[in-house]
Formats: sequence, structure tokens, C-alpha cells
Amino acid sequence: MNAQGVWFGLFVVVAYFVFTDKNVAAAFYYVIELVNAKIKQRWWWMTQNPENPVVKYFMWRRNMKLAKNLKKYFDEKNK
Repeated sequence: MNAQGVWFGLFVVVAYFVFTDKNVAAAFYYVIELVNAKIKQRWWWMTQNPENPVVKYFMWRRNMKLAKNLKKYFDEKNK
């Protein structure tokens, strides 16, 4: 038996329980939602954590642009 047969068998067993019992279907739905939320949480943490050097560089670049614009604004305002 190959891996495709094992996955198909597992899918059939899960589908049987989901279609026959309403509580199993609800639990399956909630588990899928929980996994989805955890994936989104990990993704957000990887893209927003300032300990990440790439994120740190993007923050530095954004702040340098803001500083340049503010310096230009205040220099023009003081003339």
C-alpha cells in the first residue's frame, strides 16, 4: 500500500465521522479554525518581531524616510 492509499483511507475515516456525527463535525471545524489562527499568529510574529534582522532593517529604513521628510518639512517651515 502506498502513501496515497494511506492518506485516502485516513480521509475516508475522518469524512465518515464528520458526516455521521454533528459534534465531530463541529470539533473538526473548530480544530481547523484553531490551526488557522495559530498559523496567522506565527506569520504575524515572524513579520513583526523587531528581533528579526529583516524586520529591524525595514523599521530602520521607514524611520530614516520619516526623519528625512520631517527635517525637510521643518527646514522649509523655519525659512
